[in-house]
Amino acid sequence: MPTPSSPLLPDERLAAGAARLASRYAGHFSPETVLGLLADSYARLAEQARVRTHLVVLAERLTAERLDALAHTQGLVNGPTRVLFVGSQNAGRSQMAAALLAHRAGERVTVSSAGTRPADEVEPHIAQALTEAGADLADAYPKPLTEEVAEAADIVITMGCGDACPVVPGRRHLDWPLADPEAAPIALVREIRDEIDAHISELLVQLAP
Repeated sequence: MPTPSSPLLPDERLAAGAARLASRYAGHFSPETVLGLLADSYARLAEQARVRTHLVVLAERLTAERLDALAHTQGLVNGPTRVLFVGSQNAGRSQMAAALLAHRAGERVTVSSAGTRPADEVEPHIAQALTEAGADLADAYPKPLTEEVAEAADIVITMGCGDACPVVPGRRHLDWPLADPEAAPIALVREIRDEIDAHISELLVQLAP
C-alpha cells in the first residue's frame, strides 16, 4: 500500500478529513494507514490539478473509495459485484459508462471509474448527454487508477487506455472499443452514449442472478 514518507498536509482541512475517515473505518484500518492513503490521494490528484480549490474534498472522497476497496479485498466487508471502468483521461467514455451502469443497476453493482492519465476535469458535454439519459454526473471527477480499486474489481472494463490498461490476475477483463468523445459535437457524444448503453444492457444480462 502506498504510504508517502513525508505526507503533504496542505492545511488543517486535510488533517480533519483524515480524522473523519479514521473514525469511519475504525476497527478496520489504523489512523496511520488512513493518513498515508489520504496524503497519497492528495498528491496524485495534485499532479493533474490546475485549480486546487476543491482538492482536499476530492482527496477525501478518493481515499474513502480506496479504503472501501481495500476492505473488500481483505474480506472485511461483503458487497455486490464490483465493476471498474478504466480509460485514459477518465473524462469521457469511462465516466459515461460508470454513470449509466450506476443509474441502471442501482445497488446491484458497485461502480468505479479511473484514468491512467486523468484529465483536469470531466468533459462538459458528457454531463449534458448523460442528463438527457436520466443519469447523474454531478459529483464526478477524473480519478487516477489506484491499486486498491483495481484489485477489488470483479470486472475490469477498459476503453481507450491502450498498453496502460490494467491487467489484474483472476479478474474478468472486457474491452469496449469506442470513439473518443473529447471535443466531439453533442450529436456524436449522444451516439457514443447510446453505444455504451447497449454494452451496459449486455453486461446487466450477464450479471443477472
